[in-house]
Amino acid sequence: MRIKSACLALIVTPVIAMAAHADQWADIQAKQTLSCGVYSDVPPFSSPNPQTRVLEGMDVDLCTTLAKHLGVKVELKPLSGEARVPEVKMGRVDVVIANLAYTKTRAQQIQFSDPYYVAKEMLVVKKPLADQPRSYFEGKRISATKGSTSEQSIRMAKATPVTFQDTGSAYLAVQQNKVLGVVTNAMSAAKLVAQAGAGGVELGIVKEPMALEPVSVGMRLEEPALLAKVNDALMAMETAGEIDQIWAKWIGPNTEYKMVREEKVQKLSALKFEPLE
Repeated sequence: MRIKSACLALIVTPVIAMAAHADQWADIQAKQTLSCGVYSDVPPFSSPNPQTRVLEGMDVDLCTTLAKHLGVKVELKPLSGEARVPEVKMGRVDVVIANLAYTKTRAQQIQFSDPYYVAKEMLVVKKPLADQPRSYFEGKRISATKGSTSEQSIRMAKATPVTFQDTGSAYLAVQQNKVLGVVTNAMSAAKLVAQAGAGGVELGIVKEPMALEPVSVGMRLEEPALLAKVNDALMAMETAGEIDQIWAKWIGPNTEYKMVREEKVQKLSALKFEPLE
């Protein structure tokens, strides 16, 4: 009898353990709502409308459209940048759509959908240097914001990072000839070049990116059903042209950011890139 009881316990215990692990997609279906973490105030991704105080932006529209394709309502949950990974890791939000780029460290804590665009770390230099290949800057001093992925990308490109507390200070170092260039994301780089040009300073952007950062929907680890549903929904949004429309509205060529969407939704495994830490 004791042997039978022990065997029964061995059989039952894994079943109980499996039952205890909730299926997040089943939970979303049951409540008929997708809780989506977005930035609390980072335009143009998600920020309060000045008049209505209702959140709006590119990531807000992506959340709303994703929920539509999943057949549920959306509940927006504003987050700080630092809270994006912890909140989804702990299950306080179902997904996070907040310009979240794939890195090695983040991938150990949460899982990522297929990327819906690829952000780029770009090198901004004085105009005469803009046509140089990235290899030209190996061993050269390049500025960036301290602790940023931009700083990581400089090391990855075998250049020497000189860091500052903010992008403005990093750019000032270029003006003062303390560094050859400043690295920032493509959106900020384009804006920096435009602002400098308005002030009579000619800058350019080195064509080859310093690093690629796939931007995806973040979800809790070990939720295969939800991951599959989100990936299917993203591909449907791509096919319907909805992601292109959202992009064009908030950061496209006719906006102040003048961003061109070059990559479409694709499998993360198919993207050739060296992930940042």
